[in-house]
Amino acid sequence: MKSRKEKGKPFMSTTQIACDVKNLDLADSGKRRIEWANQSMKVLQSIRKDFIKNQPLQGIRISACLHVTTETANLMIALRDGGADVVLAASNPLSTQDEVAASLVKDYGIPTYAIKGEDNDTYYSHLSAALDHKPHVTMDDGCDLVTQLLTKRKDIAAGVIAGTEETTTGVVRLHAMAKDGILTYPVIAVNDAETKHMFDNRYGTGQSTMDGVIRCTNALIAGSRFVVAGYGWCGRGLASRARGMGADVIVTEINPLRAIEAVMDGHRVMSMEEASRIGDIFVTVTGNKNVISKQHFELMKDGAIVANSGHFNSEIDIPALEGLSSGKRETRPFVEEYSLRKGGKVYLLGEGRLINLASAEGHPASVMDMSFANQAFSVEYLVKNHKSLENKVYSVPDELDKKVAKLKLETMGVKIDRLTPEQEEYLAGWSEGT
Repeated sequence: MKSRKEKGKPFMSTTQIACDVKNLDLADSGKRRIEWANQSMKVLQSIRKDFIKNQPLQGIRISACLHVTTETANLMIALRDGGADVVLAASNPLSTQDEVAASLVKDYGIPTYAIKGEDNDTYYSHLSAALDHKPHVTMDDGCDLVTQLLTKRKDIAAGVIAGTEETTTGVVRLHAMAKDGILTYPVIAVNDAETKHMFDNRYGTGQSTMDGVIRCTNALIAGSRFVVAGYGWCGRGLASRARGMGADVIVTEINPLRAIEAVMDGHRVMSMEEASRIGDIFVTVTGNKNVISKQHFELMKDGAIVANSGHFNSEIDIPALEGLSSGKRETRPFVEEYSLRKGGKVYLLGEGRLINLASAEGHPASVMDMSFANQAFSVEYLVKNHKSLENKVYSVPDELDKKVAKLKLETMGVKIDRLTPEQEEYLAGWSEGT
């Protein structure tokens, strides 16, 4: 059964759950995939059990705009089981796993608005549908939902008590909103938790980006000149994985401290202009715009592969590439071949969108376990404490961050030492010297 809505009419599934997904017949496959991911999300499992028992989110409406994947599904289920009334929309047009979206509706009763490959109008109609839920709490990945709320849906903004943000790009935008006095409620930057950026961004993005590039190109990484634009946590992880597969890794940066770090880590560092002349594969992970622009495309050699693993496809100046080209065609799924007027071809992967989700499955469930544990704990914390918080961006409370790490170690069967009273006294004092 197709579940696409008729124009202007919200779809109601056979279970009377409002949704807009590709096909509810995909639900059985989606349920199996959700269950498979759940096996690797032990921390979230423990939180879900506690939520079922204590119902800390009872009566709270949550509108979430996240990548609709198996891992996100398990987070939505945990929030629902904690008493929340949850609605989910996709945070990226190419990141949705259609079978997962179908299962969330059919098997778990969670209204979901997400279709892989949806156009821009559909994407924003899905955000609007999520906001129609009149949320008390927003969960965002990239800040598009919050932006819509505070610019287009001011009528419901007063009812929002708090929010969370998953990714670097969104946190940057939220800080700008807070500075300009536009943000009307407190938001926790889940991305800033150490158990998020040190693991999800580094190991998750590193592995899943390589997976996405390889799946859609089948390119040999060993021996290639692999250009990583940006050496934040995502760039560090990607460069490490590319180097581990035998690539000659080149890093481009604007931050001198990160550039030195990349050099010390054994990578070549140069400007994008220099790298454009020699690179075979380019991946942007900066959170900025036009990192690869017209001047760079003009310098690239025939057959250069260009991809993005930052949140928005604006990292690559796609209009400039189109302007330099005499034509384009799809040569493989998620691979567009641009024929340059000057001669030669450039291959753009996944329309410049998140390649680790466009052509692959995103981060492994075991690393998203920590990120989404932070999300669940943060929502619980905000519901309890929002009245004492200001309208600004907060980090995940340190005690929650450490709690996630502790729970993760326990699920891995890893034990660590504790300070003795003598050691605690020594670290807290100053009188004992050499």
